[in-house]
Amino acid sequence: MWFLMLGVLGALLKYLAVDPVAQWSWWIVLIPFGLALAWWSWADWSGYTKRKVVEREDRRRQARIDRQKSNLGLLTSKSSRNHRR
Repeated sequence: MWFLMLGVLGALLKYLAVDPVAQWSWWIVLIPFGLALAWWSWADWSGYTKRKVVEREDRRRQARIDRQKSNLGLLTSKSSRNHRR
């Protein structure tokens, strides 16, 4: 995502002729788009994207379970468990 934002910013600065970007070659300005494409290709190929989606869903599911337990009064802190012993 950062590569894409950097590419859009560079292209905008080049188009508006803002120095020093206006002096750069278009190839230099467009490099972040190629890097973004390479990153997304690698992330999909390696399973990184899917792994991050699963981790986010697991965190959301666990937060929902904890919230429901808390609302039912079933969630206790470690200190209260140790105190009961």
